[in-house]
Amino acid sequence: MSDPTEQEIRERAHRLWEQAGKPEGREDEFWQAAEQELRNEDRSNTLRTPDAL
Repeated sequence: MSDPTEQEIRERAHRLWEQAGKPEGREDEFWQAAEQELRNEDRSNTLRTPDAL
């Protein structure tokens, strides 16, 4: 699959930020966590086969 889009990362980061109590000044931390989570989801996608790697 392709890399997560900026919009997907933004939405996931916002959700993580809200779950953490909306702390100030940690935007980069939440962005990176969201991007990593989305990339990990892609790798664990059961529809992928060794030929698609």
